[in-house]
Amino acid sequence: MNWFEIQNPDEVPSPALLLYPDRIEENIRRMISMVGDAGRLRPHMKTHKLPELIRRQVELGITKFKCATIAEAEMTASCGALDVLLAYQLIGPNIRRFLALCRKFQNVQFSCVVDDPRAVAALAEAARSTGVRVQVLLDLDIGQHRTGLPANDAAFDLYRQVAGESSLLPAGLHAYDGHLSDSDPVQRAAKADEAFAPVEKLRQRLLDAGFTVPRVIAGGTPTFPIHARRAGVECSPGTCVLWDAGYATKLADLDFLTAAVLLTRVVSKPTPTRLCLDLGHKAVASEMPHPRVVFLNLKDAQPVMHSEEHLVVESSQAENLEIGHCIYGIPWHVCPTVALHSQIVAVRDGIAAGQWEVTARRRVLTV
Repeated sequence: MNWFEIQNPDEVPSPALLLYPDRIEENIRRMISMVGDAGRLRPHMKTHKLPELIRRQVELGITKFKCATIAEAEMTASCGALDVLLAYQLIGPNIRRFLALCRKFQNVQFSCVVDDPRAVAALAEAARSTGVRVQVLLDLDIGQHRTGLPANDAAFDLYRQVAGESSLLPAGLHAYDGHLSDSDPVQRAAKADEAFAPVEKLRQRLLDAGFTVPRVIAGGTPTFPIHARRAGVECSPGTCVLWDAGYATKLADLDFLTAAVLLTRVVSKPTPTRLCLDLGHKAVASEMPHPRVVFLNLKDAQPVMHSEEHLVVESSQAENLEIGHCIYGIPWHVCPTVALHSQIVAVRDGIAAGQWEVTARRRVLTV
């Protein structure tokens, strides 16, 4: 059998997301090897949202994590993490929720990012009223233009504002370069170096002015090997723990194993060359153009129609497949695909051996 096939498919309703723990663990070990020290890793757990993976990473020496939601931060803290960054500026009721999280897990070092003076003021006031001192990183825009502010005078002034608040503690700089994913690793490295240069310049300027800059957190998966070479920088890869078809296709220089596979079945054969699969928008991330999934045992499949519950494809193999036939495919974008599944199926030695709840896909856990 192929590595991705399960020997007991009759026990797994489709569509389903299969994860392979042995391959996941190998990916984690490769992450640690690439950076040289587990203490420099701060993996983004939004890719998987699973307690089982956080616990295993902690067992392997990774104790710092990056999250996108308060629910993700809470789950991560509950699984033994010692240091959790919420890489999202706190606004509205989420300020209160974040402070409640800090009080609930007093043995965990929580931090968040800011890029706006009003957000700093609101967080500082709320923290003062609850007696919590919050660690805050400056979120820098180094080219993606999604969040953050350029590493210029305004960034320096905002860091100074944080340092001037008794309820806040300046905790460093955060710089995400998600716009850099060139297939050519040389070009990617050159662009990453250019984008990061203002960050290092700002860091030195802050140090010269007498501020503390305890950490610099940089990059995602595509630029992980580049930032791994920078002394004193924490790296935040995420996707590489599961890997997906998008990055495997585009980033051939990154050596990670596919560890997440979608199981779907043929539910109808409307024409001799056409198959209808139970892999609709609700089961695979559909924010990108096709291919949204790359099939491992239906390699010539061409998508012709995609809706909430169905994916219709054309294939020369259609006439040889019966209703109920299992098709396996790698999601193009695994992070939002995981978020579509309330549970995943763990596969060990070719056997679908249990289900894991995707706990942090929820927006609220307890706080």
